[in-house]
Amino acid sequence: MGILMFMDGIDDSTLRQDESALLAGLQADDDDAFARFVHEYTGPMRAVARRILANDEDADDAVQEAFLSAFKALGSFAGQSRLSTWLHRIVVNAALMKLRARRRNPERSIDDQLPKFLADGHQSEPAVSWQRSTEDLIASRETRDVVRQSIDRLPETYRTVLVLRDIEELDTEETARLLGININAVKTRLHRARQALRTLLDPYMRGTTR
Repeated sequence: MGILMFMDGIDDSTLRQDESALLAGLQADDDDAFARFVHEYTGPMRAVARRILANDEDADDAVQEAFLSAFKALGSFAGQSRLSTWLHRIVVNAALMKLRARRRNPERSIDDQLPKFLADGHQSEPAVSWQRSTEDLIASRETRDVVRQSIDRLPETYRTVLVLRDIEELDTEETARLLGININAVKTRLHRARQALRTLLDPYMRGTTR
């Protein structure tokens, strides 16, 4: 997903040519290229930062830091990857740095958001099929808002892994490297985050309010 999502529907070769032309303008210090660069990428970069940080003010700070980092590195960027892919990595790193800087208070436990089990080992509220079709869920803005709010309710260490793996589509190895944890920790946190997210979404998807 990431930054590329806002360009859906554009032919890939056209997009590459367009990005190459924009990069050439940036590296030539062309003012129009810089204005276009900021105009086109601020929104997608902010969306990435917001998903990781779950806070609008912090997301704005991360985007500002990401642009500063990108401007400093433009001269050495040889176009070995897509400009949008390069920017995606930069804003993810900026958001994670912001996340580390504010990680001063003890994190709440995820246990309250996980499924509950009875003494006999059965789930106290067995999972059921959700009533709405996948197409309905994707098309509904209300659903997207509920999913976003539920992701924001996850403890930070779990939410970060879920966002990087399931939304930003980074692989397990890169997620582990960026977070400074091992691969098994990524897998464990992702599993628990998905369980907790399903628990949080369950009342809405069943058509009830908890």
